[in-house]
Amino acid sequence: MNKIYSKVFMWMFIGLLITFVTGAYVSTNENILYTIFSSKLFYVLIILEFATVIFLSARISKMSITTARLSFILYSFITGLTFSVIFVAYELSSIFLVFFITSLLFAIFALIGYFTKLDLTKWGTYLLMALIGIIIASVVNMFIGSTTFDLFLCVIGVIIFVIFIAYDMQKIKRLSEYYDEDKLAIVGALELYLDFINLFIRLLSLLGGRRK
Repeated sequence: MNKIYSKVFMWMFIGLLITFVTGAYVSTNENILYTIFSSKLFYVLIILEFATVIFLSARISKMSITTARLSFILYSFITGLTFSVIFVAYELSSIFLVFFITSLLFAIFALIGYFTKLDLTKWGTYLLMALIGIIIASVVNMFIGSTTFDLFLCVIGVIIFVIFIAYDMQKIKRLSEYYDEDKLAIVGALELYLDFINLFIRLLSLLGGRRK
């Protein structure tokens, strides 16, 4: 089991590294930024993000390990392209601080998920419902424009995703019965990568210092 988690965290780290390095590089290139955010390309990238993660999640058991790894790398890269706006909007020191806080929270709840004897599987449906609720509420708030409501959604989002971290850590143990080791590493890395990114974004909204 420890060997599986080593591979999971290795691929999660690779995914995060690709995303952050890509985002940081793109943020320094005005031509690429303009191409992405002043055209329909941004929406194409968003659609590709969803399509890639759905494809990887749904087809992982039937695809080769090479295809699974390439799909995960592609998803991390595409996310990095859209992630570049964060490096434009927030101070770099603030991004590093929030990244550290996110890493600390991630480690705490990952350990809770690994060591707890509590069965978290029953929480899956409630977590998914809460996540859908936040997405719908966020879309509605795009039209309302309430900063107070946005703050509330960020706080709720932080709570949901730290629980998701513990849930997914336990889920990896369960999936070990159905996947081979290498594919489980990609599945687990994707789940935890998504938890980390979403937690980071919400903490950055709460704690991050914007550029003036």
